[in-house]
Amino acid sequence: MTDAAGFLAVDSGGSGMRVVVGTVDRGALARRESREPVRTGDRGIDPGHFMEQLAPMVRASAAEAGVGRLGAVAVGAAGLASLGAGLRAELPGALEREFGIRRVALVADAVTAYVGALGARPGAVVAAGTGLIAIGTDLARWHRADGWGHLLGDCGGGAWIGRAGLEAALRAYDGRAEGSAELLARAEELFGPVRELPGKLYPRPDRPAVLASFAPQVAACADADPVAADILRAAARHMADAAAAVCPAAGEPRVALTGGLFKMGDPLVVPLTRELATRLPHARTVPAAGDPLDGAVRIATDLATDALALPGDEAMLYVVAVKGD
Repeated sequence: MTDAAGFLAVDSGGSGMRVVVGTVDRGALARRESREPVRTGDRGIDPGHFMEQLAPMVRASAAEAGVGRLGAVAVGAAGLASLGAGLRAELPGALEREFGIRRVALVADAVTAYVGALGARPGAVVAAGTGLIAIGTDLARWHRADGWGHLLGDCGGGAWIGRAGLEAALRAYDGRAEGSAELLARAEELFGPVRELPGKLYPRPDRPAVLASFAPQVAACADADPVAADILRAAARHMADAAAAVCPAAGEPRVALTGGLFKMGDPLVVPLTRELATRLPHARTVPAAGDPLDGAVRIATDLATDALALPGDEAMLYVVAVKGD
């Protein structure tokens, strides 16, 4: 078992929790994953349930890695900015009691996505999956745009694209203008008769994911269906709007795209690349270097070595030194 202090990196989101334990000199040594998302309640993200999920994975990973003590942790959590009050109040103390960890960074998942994609350099990242958020920094402060959820925003994200595709299908079913017979056929293949769709969709607690499940069908139609292509061009404009709102105006910032939505490929990426070149001519679009868990690892190792140079923010990147470290 190594005497070197280890680090812990956590990525907690809507599909579950991922954990990495390692050391600064040897990197990531052990990984664990849970498919159960952390519950939310009156105080937002439930710190008790968070620790129930986290503790056994950390113990198993530390044993596998041969790490005797953990010196620093970066916890990336979806919803931290708006639902993180309980986590900020209770998680650092719980980590110190359970594992002796004294340096804790509580990080919004948009920030871990940023750091995973670009590292510690000025720029902007568009993170797109079921939802959508853009985050940028000039290394003095964080800026975010959208990420308001499928009812109030997330414009251009998977649920937005899926909902727009289903609307076009329903227009075709009604005989209204700007409908798509191709999207109607695909909607009925996926969900059954569209007249029954409201009864199937509205009661579902996972409505955003159900809507987003139709987004790949929109992309699959885009080459031959002008309505589907227009939906993706509109999504690209929304994404570019969000990126432009957060990208530093000076210098030569980088812009990266991350998230599962971009697996749809050219039907979305080509119009988005064109929009970004028009809206942000001073920025350079680059491939994302890694994912949010990679970002959490980077933040944890920087925290462990006193090298963390990213701007602090209670809602986005909140660093706590427990018991006078």
